[in-house]
Amino acid sequence: MAGIASTGRLLLAGGLVVDGTGAAPRRADVLVEDDRIAAVGAPGTLSAERTMDIGGRVVAPGFIDSHTHDDGYLLAHPDMTPKVSQGITTVVTGNCGISLAPLVREQLPQPLDLLGPPSLFRFPTFGAWMQALRASPAAVNVIPLVGHTTLRVAAMADTQRAASQEEIERMQDLLDEALDAGAFGMSTGTFYPPAAHAPTEEIIQVGQPMRERGGLYATHLRDEADRIVPAMEEALEIGRALDCLVVFSHHKLAGGRNHGRSAETLALLDRAARLQPVCLDCHPYPATSTMLRLDRVRIASRTLITWSSGDPQAEGRDFADIQRELGLDDEQTLARLSPAGAIYFLMDPKDVERIITHPLGMVGSDGLPFDRHPHPRQWGTFTNVLRTLVRERGVLSLEAAVHKMTGLAARHYGVGDRGLVAPGLKADLVVFDPQHVTDRATFEQPIQASHGMERVFVNGQCVWDGLRPTGATPGEVLQRGAHHG
Repeated sequence: MAGIASTGRLLLAGGLVVDGTGAAPRRADVLVEDDRIAAVGAPGTLSAERTMDIGGRVVAPGFIDSHTHDDGYLLAHPDMTPKVSQGITTVVTGNCGISLAPLVREQLPQPLDLLGPPSLFRFPTFGAWMQALRASPAAVNVIPLVGHTTLRVAAMADTQRAASQEEIERMQDLLDEALDAGAFGMSTGTFYPPAAHAPTEEIIQVGQPMRERGGLYATHLRDEADRIVPAMEEALEIGRALDCLVVFSHHKLAGGRNHGRSAETLALLDRAARLQPVCLDCHPYPATSTMLRLDRVRIASRTLITWSSGDPQAEGRDFADIQRELGLDDEQTLARLSPAGAIYFLMDPKDVERIITHPLGMVGSDGLPFDRHPHPRQWGTFTNVLRTLVRERGVLSLEAAVHKMTGLAARHYGVGDRGLVAPGLKADLVVFDPQHVTDRATFEQPIQASHGMERVFVNGQCVWDGLRPTGATPGEVLQRGAHHG
């Protein structure tokens, strides 16, 4: 198959179409014209000037990464190799309450530094960041959220308390501007220090512009461990007050005492779904990753350091080994390493499987792209799903997995012109070998591109040729409620 990067008419011939709806795969030809899917027809019924014979391969919609922290990475590394190499064509940014904009700051409180170096925080308005993305597009599309923590840091000198009415109004103005500029909604991360003191009522008040303007509410819950149920009930209350979809970010049960409780939390979500719009995102790994915190270290079976300003040599090593070598207690070890990031092994694989196979579950990598020794999810989430859950364990059919990664996410995020292989829709497409596609990123060697993703198209242009990025950057900042035709 020759490399294809230009627009025009292109026929993907003889493939097995997995269309994103959850329907069974079918043999069909797919005709791409410029940036759209022009037709899907029986094999041999369509023609074009250029044809790629993809017999034995799957053609599917480009994958939508429902949970990322790629806000700054899009600008710093527009080829987006970690994502396009695993078939991702759209990323949802601004999760967990942290977005790159609106904020100009040289000193960043954690967890904002998870988005990258302070030099990236140069956008006083959300619109200014969106304009930068449009002026220098990346290889993937963007569904942008604005972070409540970022709004707090921008509006408050002291975030270790509830916001005053004046500060709430300042945050409302910033949210208004972000929605005007095209934000799909607001995220929160009350688990983290800069937002932990925000009461429920503050979040509801700050979010008021979404009541009139629309927008979704994505949340990294206050507690994903012992007090997860009250935290979920708070999120549902906020969703009702703002009359909007609630996205439960990276849904998980943290710590041994909570293993098995996904049966309880998913039943809660099922009950809630009968009364209000809800969904969740998750990834297939039993480990999570964020800033280094003792509350996570103490409930994890293993903690792996991803980066450390206090001791750069700690990167890629176990916290327990470092602590033993230093002869320090955990608080002293934390002080020696901080600020730092870590991977925590604290989930039960059975919970992970139950959550990711749930009908409301989308797939989101939640990767931290600037970590020096990142969680493998940044490079391998979507191909890991195809390898482990579909091919090796058979807990998801190929069409069900693709639906979670495409059509389901497009529907929840209100993007009507993507997520399916259907005439008139945008030509975000992936071609892969279902028998051999696999992730290569591991916890020991996390920076490794996936294998078997043979072509990735964004808006009709090839951005990944099977081995490397093509250099094309046709990504768009998507618009809420966009529909084909």
